[in-house]
Amino acid sequence: MRRQIARNVVWLLGERALQVTIGIVTVALIARGVGPEGFAHFQYAQSLVLIASSIGLICGSEVVVPRLVASSSPAAQYHLLAHVFGLRAVAAMAGYLLLLLAIVLTGQDAITVHIAAILGLSILLREPFGVVNAWMQAHTDNRAGVTFSLLALMLKGALISSLYLLQTHAVQEYAWAFVFESALLAALLARHYLQRRPRLPASADRALVASLVRSGSVFWIGMMLMFSARRIDQLLLKPRVPLPDLGAYAACMQVLDNFALLATIIASSVAPLAIYAQPTLATARRNVARVAGGMAAIGATGGAIIAVSAPWIVHLLYGGRFDATVTLLRQGALASGLLFADVGLSLFAIHLRKPGWLAAKCLLVLVVTAAVDLATIPRFGAQGAVFGYITGNALAVAAGLGLLLLYRGEPAASPRTA
Repeated sequence: MRRQIARNVVWLLGERALQVTIGIVTVALIARGVGPEGFAHFQYAQSLVLIASSIGLICGSEVVVPRLVASSSPAAQYHLLAHVFGLRAVAAMAGYLLLLLAIVLTGQDAITVHIAAILGLSILLREPFGVVNAWMQAHTDNRAGVTFSLLALMLKGALISSLYLLQTHAVQEYAWAFVFESALLAALLARHYLQRRPRLPASADRALVASLVRSGSVFWIGMMLMFSARRIDQLLLKPRVPLPDLGAYAACMQVLDNFALLATIIASSVAPLAIYAQPTLATARRNVARVAGGMAAIGATGGAIIAVSAPWIVHLLYGGRFDATVTLLRQGALASGLLFADVGLSLFAIHLRKPGWLAAKCLLVLVVTAAVDLATIPRFGAQGAVFGYITGNALAVAAGLGLLLLYRGEPAASPRTA
């Protein structure tokens, strides 16, 4: 069993490393191909799509996987997956329609509308068919899913590279590469599961649907708030600064977001044994403090390296037209220690089974970040959004420390029986 778990983790970590590498290269090619203004349009549209996609995150893996593990019968698992797929499909369609409605009502320019409408098609494909990933995770074997993800990722990389080599400057053309990636991934996942599912008819179960919605609602709301908090800065920047400034800020955030993925990799690797499996609250609290402290040190060290190397990083990835990104990246990188610490501290709330607390923290960060942005962007431009980014991360760490130090109850369920 341990060997199987270790093999599964290696596959997942390998996929994440390749995703980061290919993601950095493809974003850099898009930025070089379309320039700061085109990149600003693309990133703004992507922010809208990311927030809309969170609507499709109903019944996430934290709800589905435990139910699949508890129901080992293939027929029972198929019955559950069919209902989760239906719920996610309806939510994804609602997300896409709300995206179209939002871009029309807010009077976005034609380029942004075009890009968002194209990128938004991925909403209809990723989350519904993502139930197959949950099914593979429940069986502790993600090798097929990793392979499919990498094949789709390579397709996107090849398409974007081809468009760049053909000197394509129309930003909406690059958006189609993301749709083709999602379409290939959805097709491969569907084929993989359909070849293995039991040949049984799926019957509607209203009680199961209601139970899934109740169980996943807090996680769902939390994810929507988290995605909104991550992209509120770019939404507030576009109407208040010139497009090249928004493009420079978006380029800065792309570098920091890719670095932040290291925090999630570390947390997901150490949490199961170091925190979730601990029988006492005191031990879990002590280990969370150690993990968060170590992650803060890693984030601060990496952030310092990024800050010192900012001119080289920006010119290597984006070229000379993104000089304004250098200063923003230097300032934003200094908050990396806070971001890594927040990811580590959040493990305590997850251990306590407190998704409502995580949702409340995301709401607080969203509100405060928006307030700081609205106060500072008119005066400092894109630099004001960096202030909001740093303030939001600092507030998240303060909230995490408060829970870690002040909580005196017991976990909602023992890690051995949950």
